[in-house]
Amino acid sequence: MIKFQKSRLFVFCFLCFTSLQFISVSTVTEKEILIQFKGNISTDPHNSLNSWTLSGNPCYNYSGVFCNSEGNVEKIVLWNTSLVGVLSSALAGLKSLRILTLYGNQFSGNIPDDYGEITTLWKINLSSNALSGSIPEFLGDLGSLRFLDLSRNGYSGEIPSALFKNCYKTRFVSLSHNNLSGSIPVSLANCSNLIGFDFSYNNLIGEFPQELCEMPILAYLSLRSNSLNGILKEKISGCQSLEHLDVGSNMFRGSIPFGVLGLQNISYFNLSYNGFQGEISALGNCGTGLSIFDVSGNELDGEIPSSIANCKNLRYLELGFNRLNGSIPVEIASLVNLNVIILCNNSIEGSIPAGLGGIEQLAILDLHNLKLVGEMPNDISKCRFLLELDVSGNALQGEIPSNLYNMTYLDFLDLHQNQLRGSIPSSLGNLTRLRYLDLSHNSVSGSIPSSLGNLTQLTYFNVSYNKLSGAIPQAAVIQSFNYTAYFHNAGLCGLPLDTPCSSTNGTTSLSKKKPKLTVSAIVAIVAACVILIGVCVIAVMNIRTQKRRRDDETMAVESTPLSSMQSSIIIGKLVLFSKTLPSRYEDWEAGTKALLDKECLIGGGSIGTVYKTSFEGGISIAVKKLETLGRLRSQEEFEHEIGRLGNIRHPNLVAFQENELIQVMKLGLICTSEIPSRRPSMAEAVQVLESIRSGSVSRLAGSDSFGLVVGRDVII
Repeated sequence: MIKFQKSRLFVFCFLCFTSLQFISVSTVTEKEILIQFKGNISTDPHNSLNSWTLSGNPCYNYSGVFCNSEGNVEKIVLWNTSLVGVLSSALAGLKSLRILTLYGNQFSGNIPDDYGEITTLWKINLSSNALSGSIPEFLGDLGSLRFLDLSRNGYSGEIPSALFKNCYKTRFVSLSHNNLSGSIPVSLANCSNLIGFDFSYNNLIGEFPQELCEMPILAYLSLRSNSLNGILKEKISGCQSLEHLDVGSNMFRGSIPFGVLGLQNISYFNLSYNGFQGEISALGNCGTGLSIFDVSGNELDGEIPSSIANCKNLRYLELGFNRLNGSIPVEIASLVNLNVIILCNNSIEGSIPAGLGGIEQLAILDLHNLKLVGEMPNDISKCRFLLELDVSGNALQGEIPSNLYNMTYLDFLDLHQNQLRGSIPSSLGNLTRLRYLDLSHNSVSGSIPSSLGNLTQLTYFNVSYNKLSGAIPQAAVIQSFNYTAYFHNAGLCGLPLDTPCSSTNGTTSLSKKKPKLTVSAIVAIVAACVILIGVCVIAVMNIRTQKRRRDDETMAVESTPLSSMQSSIIIGKLVLFSKTLPSRYEDWEAGTKALLDKECLIGGGSIGTVYKTSFEGGISIAVKKLETLGRLRSQEEFEHEIGRLGNIRHPNLVAFQENELIQVMKLGLICTSEIPSRRPSMAEAVQVLESIRSGSVSRLAGSDSFGLVVGRDVII
């Protein structure tokens, strides 16, 4: 007996050891598989797989890895880790794998065919990756698959019919946001336990298969943003378990299946932007759970039924961009759970119901481009959580409510293109979260409140085409918009408009807005000013010079002295200047005899001698008799001699200008040239003298003259 018990104990220990050894071997094998998976990852920006090491235990140390009670890998969950690489086919060796969740990464390529061997898989979520190619058909062989999500990838081609050949356990399929084409496979109806499918945002065509509504528990149906067409009303009426119906942005036509709204569990109803026609039928039996009702962007006409009030739990109502008429039913104000009301771009008339202020949770009220009249209800300010208010493009009258400041969460306020009058309430400056403010195309008057400068979050501002007046506030946010935000207000002035404010506006004078000057432009302007000042100074000096010349007009007379055997004087030209000197030739002929009289000598220099001579009438002058030109070696020697003459002081000397003196002495040198061919004629000399007197001296043609010098007054 004891021996038997020992035998049993040995067998039990052996079995335990074998079992532990099996688990250990299995763990090592799966570890290698996971290491191979890691090897296919080229980028791990968040170090999500750092814990995947050979020394670690996958069940306890590997992040994102979960094992069952037997120590086998059962789940791999690595979502939003931005891993880059390709899926490793080695995962096919994980025979107990049930959940593979890798969404929110950047895996490329396609799902390896070997994954078809993982028959235990019941959830595959590879959404939001970069997978491409055709959707693998072998996924239809995974009989245990309950959840398949391949959305937000780059799959193309048609949806394979074989994908749904063995899907009786499948509960949800999502292939949305890919590039799939073709029609919806009828084989989808094989998924008898399917609760929902999402094929939205693809390029699917064709009609809606009526067989899909034979799935008894189908609750979620989304085909949004495809190119599906045909009549939908009769085909969709068989889906009696619908909770979510979204076929928006397709090409369905006919009447809208409003009967679906009577389903007990319907909560989401979106048939927007199709080609549906007809009227909105009476909603006598609206599902108590309906929260989203969107039939915008169709060709619906008629009035909004007052029975809309039966949808007590409605939170989102969008009927815009249709052909609806009539008025806004006052009963809509009883839908106190509404967050969004969008009725824009219709032919709705009447006024804004006063009771809308009772919808305290209202976040968006869009009534633009209707035919509304009357005034804006004051109780609208009770919507304290309103984010967007758009009543533009109507014929509203009255004043802008002054109590809008209660809507402190307001982000968007558009009142443009109405007939509003009065002034802009300064209380608008309390809406500090406002980003969009448009009051243009109204009849608003008065000034722009300076309090609007508090709206520092503004990205759009327009008050053009009104009757505003006064200065535009200088607040930074107000000045950040260009002139188009303010023009067509006759009384407005100041920047950014080109109209300066005058004292009659009760403001300080503002200059016209001008572009800023560059450094180069400033330098050019300064240089131009300097040149202008210089021109003015020269002009004044010329005027003074001409006036002095008129007071001391120069007269020139030519005389040829009598030759004498007793004189060593060289025959030459005599040129004298003074309006008081004798002008008759005979007087000069008599006076030049003094040049032969050494008693009349009063001084001498290196280039000539100075004599005193007298004329009839008691006139006496000093005459500089120049010697030959051969003694003058340079221009500097000539100017030095003229300078010496300028320092002479004598009762017989008369004041004269240096520039004229130099020119005259220069002419004198030429006239006394020893070479007769160089001497100018009388006509040439007179011409030069007239030029000197008028200030426009030019070189004598063919003469050996020095350059002219302009300088101070000298005495000679």
